[in-house]
Amino acid sequence: MIRVRHAARRIEPVLFVNAFSHTFLLIYAGLFPIVNPIGSAPIFLSLTRPWSMGERNVLALRVAINSFFLLLGSLFIGSHVLDFFGITLPVVRVAGGMVVTAFGWKLLHADESPQILKKPDAAGTTKGPDTAFYPLTMPLTVGPGSIAVAITLGSQWHKTAHVSDMAVVAGGAVGGLLVMSATIYVAYRFAGRVLRALGESGTKAVMQLTAFILLCIGVEIVWSGVSALIAHPG
Repeated sequence: MIRVRHAARRIEPVLFVNAFSHTFLLIYAGLFPIVNPIGSAPIFLSLTRPWSMGERNVLALRVAINSFFLLLGSLFIGSHVLDFFGITLPVVRVAGGMVVTAFGWKLLHADESPQILKKPDAAGTTKGPDTAFYPLTMPLTVGPGSIAVAITLGSQWHKTAHVSDMAVVAGGAVGGLLVMSATIYVAYRFAGRVLRALGESGTKAVMQLTAFILLCIGVEIVWSGVSALIAHPG
């Protein structure tokens, strides 16, 4: 009887693959448009212009790793943290959207050759805050919009009935985040080659356009949060 019950809880291989692939695609497809590593790559290159290619490649890897763990935390424990502090997702969108808006406005009105981030010294370190996390990881790469999406997706998983099902879903989610992080690294790693083909004038135009799009994204996030608060004030 014990063996029969144990076998009844086993997941069939086809169902396992379907659940894993569904979660994988849901995470990656849901996060890719709002993380938008391709669109953020020109800004990454602009902010790290004083850095050498090797230093920029290391920084791109650190941003990818930071993005993975930030999204992973938002996915699995984000909803519990918000519940603990009594914070709702619309409030997160409003506050985070204001941060993105301010960041986009700053980039839009920056000098022609901005050097916002400090270049590493001879020892390979920087003084001051960790630039790989702020502003490159948060809010440039993983902003409040992607965090809100991750929290929303993760908040539905506590309804899973069996531990085995939860393990499959978690595996697919981690796989999606790994591929998302790899996409971020590749986009930032080879951003210089793409913009080098555009030339100086083309690069400046792309920077301004990307900064304006980032500003619009911030305003859109704020508006979505305000609209949700107006529709459900309680």
